Amino acid sequence: MTALASGLYRGHVTHHRTRPREHRLASRIWSMLIDLDELDGLDRRFRFFSAGRANLVSFRPTDRGDGSGHLRETIEAEMRAAGIEPDGGPIRLFTMPRILGRAFNPLSVFFCHRRDGSIAAILWEVDNTFGERHGYLIPVEAGTDGEIRQSCDKGFYVSPFMDMDLAYRFRVSPPGETFALVIEVSDAEGPMFSARHLARRVEASDAAFLRIALTTPFQALGVVGAIHREALKLWLKGLRLRPRPPLPGQAVTAVLPEPRIKPAE
Repeated sequence: MTALASGLYRGHVTHHRTRPREHRLASRIWSMLIDLDELDGLDRRFRFFSAGRANLVSFRPTDRGDGSGHLRETIEAEMRAAGIEPDGGPIRLFTMPRILGRAFNPLSVFFCHRRDGSIAAILWEVDNTFGERHGYLIPVEAGTDGEIRQSCDKGFYVSPFMDMDLAYRFRVSPPGETFALVIEVSDAEGPMFSARHLARRVEASDAAFLRIALTTPFQALGVVGAIHREALKLWLKGLRLRPRPPLPGQAVTAVLPEPRIKPAE
């Protein structure tokens, strides 16, 4: 069989808040790297995985992006709007699949490749527990190899215990045999929260999909339950809710590099 870019990732997620109260959490999750061009082939190839329909493990294109189901077209349109011309290279999504029909993804990541294999941009797609979604599209500097570092200002309400005037810093090693992501959140005083996701690849197979369904059938409920459980703990520690602002005016914020000022001659 032809080797797949798509695959499964068994991982470990940790959160650490340092201010105004220290707080930690940790959980294990299954994620999936989906090459959008392989999606139909994955559906045909595996008995226990389906695209766009129910199965033990599944993925619905309408779950991501603008909900139209046309993920490549939608993302390439966002790239063009940000001044990044796609050349037909692979677009690969790192996300949690549906298990027994359910999924909730606080963060899904689209790696937008060029035909030569390099990454042109990353779309960080964030969902909150209020059913809202926002994306941050950030170009990747040409020549970047290995760990990618990016940053942007917060523009979307996520945790009800965090202010809006914050900044994100991302450090990501794109999915290969392993996956590593660190997100650092800072305010005017400096870093105050960090999240880490470390994972190792498991080749996609019917045995692997069956294992996921049998060992973590309620992953989505576990993620949502953990969010609310930890929120209660934070409230008991004295943190209070921040007001929820209106959604940003656009579905995706394009985070463009600041123009470099040439030194005076």
